[in-house]
Amino acid sequence: MIYVRSLLFNVYFFALTTFGLSAYWLLLPLPRARFQAAVRLWQRLVFGGLKVLCGLEWEVRGRERIPEGAAVFACKHQSAWDTMAFYALVADPAYVLKKELLGIPFWGWYVAKTRQIVVDRRAGLRALKDVVAQARDRLAAGRQVVIFPQGTRVAPIGAPTNDSPGVHRPYQPGVYAITSATDWPIFPVALNSGLFWGRRSFLKYPGTITVEILEPMPEGLARKAFMAELEHRIERTSDRLAAEARERYPWLGTGGT
Repeated sequence: MIYVRSLLFNVYFFALTTFGLSAYWLLLPLPRARFQAAVRLWQRLVFGGLKVLCGLEWEVRGRERIPEGAAVFACKHQSAWDTMAFYALVADPAYVLKKELLGIPFWGWYVAKTRQIVVDRRAGLRALKDVVAQARDRLAAGRQVVIFPQGTRVAPIGAPTNDSPGVHRPYQPGVYAITSATDWPIFPVALNSGLFWGRRSFLKYPGTITVEILEPMPEGLARKAFMAELEHRIERTSDRLAAEARERYPWLGTGGT
């Protein structure tokens, strides 16, 4: 049954996304806030499809920690689901995205319209300076910056993925560059989404994805101490959430329900 439900969702998701990519250009003349609202509608339709077709819901712990205005969220990245989640969590997200993604037809226009933060990872030190400058601009406008410190999706142990699960990837210095150049709080974010929607995985498992907003990072830490503490908080909590999910949903990673 999970194969049928996953097939239905994948058809729905790609049809919805293809329609959005090909039709949203008509909305480009609108103010940025209106266009952001259109992107949020797409996100809600995707999450609604997950709930109805796959039985996959989500919950947030620590929602009360999310401030009203500007903030930085350093989030664990396990799934494509994560790239949509903050449209449901905060008022005006600005994701840090790699430049290569701008090659997707139409999508690059929408990234520019919504003023996301684009980084050329091949540019070295200049890339860090660009990220900091863009982040300061978005934060000054009251927006919420979302950065994935590992720079790519990393599957949890036991995840339904075609990649090697549980591989450690180092945390990149971009998040520290932002915190050292701004006065805004940085909130670590842990999750277990990769157990339900694995990287390059056809199957979407039923259950409840858990996102946990952690206490903001302490101020004044040196780079090495900051990065070690950030990684410790995110990894420890993500491992705990993954263990809870596997205990609660024994079918995760088994190919069926």
